[in-house]
Order: sequence, then C-alpha cells, then structure tokens
Amino acid sequence: MASSSNGVWGIEVGQTALKALHCTLSHGEVIADAFDLIEYPKILSQPESDPEELIHDALVQLLERNDASGSDKVCISVPGQSGLAKFFKPPPVEVKKIADIVRYEARQQIPFDLADVVWDFQMMPGSMVEEGYALESEVGLFAMKREMAYRQLAPFQKVDLEVDQVQLAPLALYNMVAYDRMHERVDNDVFDVDNPPPSTVLLSIGTDSSDLIITNGFRIWQRSMPIGGNHFTRQLTKDLKLTFAKAEHLKRNAREAVDPKLIFQTMRPVFNDLVTEVQRSIGFFRSIDKKAEIGEMLIAGNTVKMPGLAAYLGKNLGFDVDVIDRFNRLGGEDVMAIPTFRDNAPTFAVCYGLCLQGLGVSQVHASLVPREILTQRLIRAKKPWTIAALAALLMGMTGHYMFTQKSWATTEDELWKRATTAVSTTSSYSSQQISEDSMLEAKLKYLNQMGKEVSGNAERRLKWLEILKIVNDAVPRLDPNGGKDIKKYEDRKDIQVEQIETKYFEDLKKEWFTAELADRYRSEVRDWRQVIGKPLTEEELEALEKDKGPTGPGWVIQLTCYHYYNSEERERLGTEENNHVRRYMTTNFMEKSVEVPVGKDEKGAPIFESFTMKEMGLSYPLLLNVEEAKWETIPNPDYEPDDTAAMMGGPMGGPMGGPMGGFGGPAAGRNDKPDEDVELPTIRVKKLDFIFQVAWQPNELTDRLEAKRLAEEEAEKEAKNGNKVAAN
Repeated sequence: MASSSNGVWGIEVGQTALKALHCTLSHGEVIADAFDLIEYPKILSQPESDPEELIHDALVQLLERNDASGSDKVCISVPGQSGLAKFFKPPPVEVKKIADIVRYEARQQIPFDLADVVWDFQMMPGSMVEEGYALESEVGLFAMKREMAYRQLAPFQKVDLEVDQVQLAPLALYNMVAYDRMHERVDNDVFDVDNPPPSTVLLSIGTDSSDLIITNGFRIWQRSMPIGGNHFTRQLTKDLKLTFAKAEHLKRNAREAVDPKLIFQTMRPVFNDLVTEVQRSIGFFRSIDKKAEIGEMLIAGNTVKMPGLAAYLGKNLGFDVDVIDRFNRLGGEDVMAIPTFRDNAPTFAVCYGLCLQGLGVSQVHASLVPREILTQRLIRAKKPWTIAALAALLMGMTGHYMFTQKSWATTEDELWKRATTAVSTTSSYSSQQISEDSMLEAKLKYLNQMGKEVSGNAERRLKWLEILKIVNDAVPRLDPNGGKDIKKYEDRKDIQVEQIETKYFEDLKKEWFTAELADRYRSEVRDWRQVIGKPLTEEELEALEKDKGPTGPGWVIQLTCYHYYNSEERERLGTEENNHVRRYMTTNFMEKSVEVPVGKDEKGAPIFESFTMKEMGLSYPLLLNVEEAKWETIPNPDYEPDDTAAMMGGPMGGPMGGPMGGFGGPAAGRNDKPDEDVELPTIRVKKLDFIFQVAWQPNELTDRLEAKRLAEEEAEKEAKNGNKVAAN
C-alpha cells in the first residue's frame, strides 16, 4: 500500500507480528491511509526462533510493501517492562525549576547511574500553573536503560530506517484512550483533585505479558502483568498433549473444535489467573487513590478475539467490558473498511497512539531516543550548509590573498632589507639557544628521574602488597558467630569480595570522576552520613558541593562484593542491604586508620606507624550501584543426608512438602511443622550484590613520614604560640 508523505508511521514490534499504521493530519482530523500486519513464521519467544532475523525480515517486507517516504516520521513502541514510568507531585515551585526537581527525583527513582539511562519527563495534563508557578501539578518521569534503547533501535538501523520517537507501549495506549475516548474532558484541561472524573481500566493482552492502565485522562497508573495469550496455548499444550502450533490453532478456533466445552475448561485456570491479577492490580490502585471511581473497562490486543474472554472478565470483575475494535476519532475509510484491518483492529491500538504522538496531538510527548543519536542527525542535517559556508569563506580568503600578494609584489623592499636580515639573524640565534636549553633541561629531567627510580625502588616494590593489605583490612571480616547456625545466616556482617580490579587513569577527574559520578558521590556521602547518625552540616554540605574531585593521575580500585546481612528486622531499622555497606565498608574507607611497618628496632622487631586512609592515598570511596537484595538458594552448611531421610518419613513414604513459597515471599525452607533438627540441602537467603570503587593516588612511605613530621612540627609551633598568648 502506498502512503502519502508528511505523515507518521506508528510501528509496534510484537512477539507474533509486526504491526504498522500510517496516519496524516488533515484539517485537524487524524486520517489513516496505510497499514500493515506482518506475522512472523515463529513466535519470538520460542527457543528455536532467531528474533533479530525475524524482525529484520519483517522490516524489509514493510519497506518493500510500503512507500516509506523520507519525510515521514517513524515512532516505535517498546514493551512496558523494558522501561520505567513514575509519576510524582512536585511542591509548588516556579515552572522553570521543575527540571532541577525532576533531575533530583530521577536520581532517587531510577536504580541506575543516569549516564547509563535514557530518560525524559513532562508535566501531565490538568496541571495547574498560575503566574509562572506550578501549584497542583503532576510530573511523569520516563526512563529506559541505554543498552536496552540501542537494542530496540538496532533492527531499524540495519534497514536504514531512522526512528524519530521511542515510547513505552502503555503510554502509547494512554495517548490513544485520551484522544479517542476522553478528548472532551482533556481538551477542557480542567482537573479537580478533590472531585476527579471516573477512571477507565485499559487491559492490553499481549503474547507473553499484558499491560494494565488505569486513567481518568489526567492521571495514569500502569502495571505490566506476566500473563498473555501464550499462557492459554501452553495450558492446552500441557493438558491435551498437543504441539504448540496445534494448540495455538485450537485456541483461535475454539468454537469450531470437536468439543468446545473441553477447550474452555482446559483454559479456565489461565482465565482465573488473569482475573486474579487484574483484581489485585485494581485493588492496589484503589488503596493508593481513595477518590478514584472506575466506570468501565476496555480490552485490546488480538487475544481479546478469544470467544468468551470479554464476557468472563465482565462477569468476574463487575465492570462494563468493551473491546477496542473501532476508533471513534480515526478517519480513513479506505483503510478501516479493509477486512484485515477491521478483524485486527484491537491490536492496532498501540500503533494508533504512536501516530498521535508523532502528529503532535497526544497528551504524552516524551521520547526515549538517546540524545547522542539526535545530535548526530542534527549535525548530519547541517553538514551540507556548513560545507557550503566553508567553501564560500575559502574562496573569499583566496581572492583576498591574491590581491594582497599582487600589491605586495609591487612594493620596494630595499629600505627594510638590513632590518629584515638583523631580525633573521637574531631569530636564528634565539632558536639555537632555546634548542640547547631544551636539550639540557631534558637531560636534567632524565637524571632526576633516574635518581628517583634508584632511591625509591625499595619502597615501590612493596606498595601493591601494602595497598592490598589495607583494602583487605577495610572490608568487614567474617563474624566468628555468623554462619554457624542457618537460622542466623542473615546475621553475618562480613562482606565477601568476589573480584578486585584496578585501572590506571592519566587524569582521574577527566576520565573517571565525571559530572555524573560526582553527583553520585555527593549523594552517597549524604546517605552515608545519615546512616552513621551524623548528618552533614551546612558548612560540610557547601564544602561537598565545591569538591572538584581527585586531580592528576592515579588508580581506581574496584571491588565486586556481596553480603547476606539482610532481613525484615534490619529493613525496619534501616541497617540492611546498601546501608550495611555504608555503615561498615564506606566508614572504614572514610575514617579508619591503618598500621603500616616503617622499619625495625634494635632487636629486629617491626616498627609500625598509623596512617589515615587519606594519607595512604585512598580517597573518594563510592558504593557505585544502589541495588536491592535478591533471594538466592545456597548450599546448607549444616545439611546432613540423614536429616532429609527423617523428614521424608523413610525411603518410601512421608510428606513431600518441598520449598514452595507463597506469593510475596521467599520459598519456605522446611515443611509446615518440621523437626527442628531436620535440615534441607539448600536454604534461601537474601543476597545483595554491589560494586565498590575507591581512588588511589600512591605516595611513597618517605613522603608520608615527611608530611607527618611537618604536621607535628606545625602543631607544636601552634601550641607554643597558644601558650605564649595565654601567658600574656
């Protein structure tokens, strides 16, 4: 199908098919003039499929079958679970300061370094702005890992198709509903916080997961659920012993089956799971928004064509359920009258929302295209104009030079010949002296360096042994009482180091301590001081903001670590997970003093001197990543095979209560009422993985001792001066 130019292609890369819709804006009306639905030979999530090849082939077909004009915009969607959408209410503040508040909120809400994330924000509709101040407003913060963004754009780059905007699929669905079903209330842009309009639940059922969006046009709440159309197919495959392809065909044509009742009874557990997930989500939404009233439910996605699904949802949820099989405000009868589009209209809801954003008539217009890609495109677009300007400038300078040279050739130079010769002679003599001086300076520098190498070799050969011992002492050791009893496994305060890496930088500030890392360090220092009960004072905060970081060359030592010091009790006290690392490991690197051998006494016993971490050259310790502890199964150190036999009730009988934990918690490690002495071969513990970095700028022992001697002399001098003043 051909498409007109100056339009927008909304493309959704699904698990079973690639869907595309082309729309234009004519006299304020959105017109659909082309579409395409390309099903893959295999589902992307199947083990034997190659997703990259299948998506590439589908995009090639899309370009071959459609005239994708260079003036058309391209907007694509990414699954909701691939990104992050957070909504928060900022305090009353000037609109121009919203960006600063959002940047602070992004550091708190996004669990990654901002340098590794593509993110954007916008004020939601209905926000109250008066005289340049945002009073009652809500801001949406949207983010996705940079690596994930490039992975989503890679198939389009391979076929030379430039993507102008990237949007999360749930937000594209919101744009569709707000424009197509709620335009009257949204266009008025009047939102009463105390009396909000009724909300609509939109359930988009995908292949492997589903997106649930609850919105009243002004506010959004969304969640991704791990249930999709494939779960019905897998249930048929499991219970009826069918191949995946046969089960999929039987699911789509359940009414024509030999025994339709058997088909629906087989799929009933999945129906129940879906209803349970939706009820739980709606219940949680109502718990956080007491004033919200839900009036209706809309469902989208090709799975809604399954017979009886809409009626089952309506009966069990108590809402009026409507299938999105038509779009009220979308024109273009030539497209909508085509049977293929009409039969698959529920699956084009995301594409419709993407087209609305590309045409500039949507409520959410934030995009997750990496800024460096947009910058490259801007430079490429301006490159021809730049080349033309440089060519014109070069031609002008060439003409100017020719005229000047011609004028210079006609002048008399005899008057200046003697002076020119004297200047040349002086310049030659100066160059010779400068060259000789540079050669002597190089020799002196070489000799000084050689002397330093010879005199300092004895100390430098031990510096790595010395720093490794200091780093090892700074890491909390194993608690002698920990690890002996599995019931107290979470009481182990020790931190385990899996890997130590070092990297040398010629300029630590430029190559390592970037602006993003500096912000992360300041945030970590504030959190550390809160954990140890010593919040920063105003003077300390000001000094921290002015700290420019390490200067000059040095090393960065990176420790990959983990610990098990995590429990609900410690979470209540605030001493678990990352706070445990701050309380002990960060404190050690910040404040601990270490004993270092500096020589031997007359009897040959080593003499030790105490140095701070800063005096040892260690500075700017940083918990690099703030993560959450995750449950992990590990071998039980107290396990004995006889315990398992006792629990099983002998080799042929006894209860089979395995570690099947309930929803919302870890798997149980024992039966309901086990013998206290019976142990299982594995246990479940919460493990926190993290990365810790510290800068190291080595200084020799003699330099440290000299600095300490000078500091002591200065302290004695100040003490004497103080005594004199007191005596007077």
